[in-house]
Amino acid sequence: MITRIAFIGFGVVGQGLAEILLEQKTDLKNQFGFEFEVVAIADKMKGSVYAENGLDVQKLLDLVKSTGKIEDYPEGIKGWDSIQTITETNANLIVEVSWTDINTGEPAISHIKTAIGCHKHIVMTNKGPIALAARELLSMAKTNGVEIRFEGTVLSGTPALNLGVNNLASSKITKIAGIVNGTTNYILTEMEKGLTYEVALKQAQDLGYAEADPTADVEGYDALGKIVILTNVVMGGNITKDQVPCQGITKITYQDIKEANKEGKRWKLIAGAELKEDGFVDAYVRPEKIPLDHPLAAVSGPINALTYTTKYLGDVTIVGPGAGREATGYALLTDILDIHRKVSR
Repeated sequence: MITRIAFIGFGVVGQGLAEILLEQKTDLKNQFGFEFEVVAIADKMKGSVYAENGLDVQKLLDLVKSTGKIEDYPEGIKGWDSIQTITETNANLIVEVSWTDINTGEPAISHIKTAIGCHKHIVMTNKGPIALAARELLSMAKTNGVEIRFEGTVLSGTPALNLGVNNLASSKITKIAGIVNGTTNYILTEMEKGLTYEVALKQAQDLGYAEADPTADVEGYDALGKIVILTNVVMGGNITKDQVPCQGITKITYQDIKEANKEGKRWKLIAGAELKEDGFVDAYVRPEKIPLDHPLAAVSGPINALTYTTKYLGDVTIVGPGAGREATGYALLTDILDIHRKVSR
């Protein structure tokens, strides 16, 4: 069976997946029996195009680089919005990579509900819908026989969710704590070298680790969405983002960094969740001084890491990239292959 793919959003992440699909096309068929066609793309800024027999992905990538307009593609149906692209195309897999709104989850939640209603599978890297409505969306998907995957919402291509949900499924996870935002970890690492917060932030922006408006990162909101996902999906919690105390790194000074070093510790922005005796899960985002012998203390720069504390294995830590074009595109690919294996049994 050929998987017919529609992209909702075609920014850095969507293009990253498209490039990987092209590069790996032969290997994906030979190793996994996975064959695909990209039949549609809808992007709010770049336009849209649909061709039921498939699009030339390389030509589309070239167009985006040269003109920034998908609608310059010489063939196909143009001008459809994201909802039309989901409902009226022959795609059977939706790649939802539109922008993230952690407060409302829109328009991504509407995209996902529409796809579920059309019995189309979904992969996504968009944190908003899973942070705000994971239980509802997963229940709807199950009722409609639809598969949803979202590995890339937490640590990009580093398989933190798969590790917790699958590999550690019966290990009795009692606590999660991690560095889930590479921007803040980079800033704190550079402050240890003697930079002020302001200079380290500017450096992160110059390198592309931080946005022009870094609020979501430095105030902890990006990490907040991720720990809500981990709490609800991995630990079976039922919390909302408004129930999670959240503090960023903006008040940490170089003096704080030096004092922590004297204590044999290192500042990290930690997103954590802990299972309490009453069965409830408490979650938080806050700067913490981590002992230098803890695995998370050694994680520097824009790298992410997550430690699962379990009953049977003790602490299990996974370390890897938490952002980037290829890493996040790869997360989508692993989800696509997981769905392919399940539905083609």
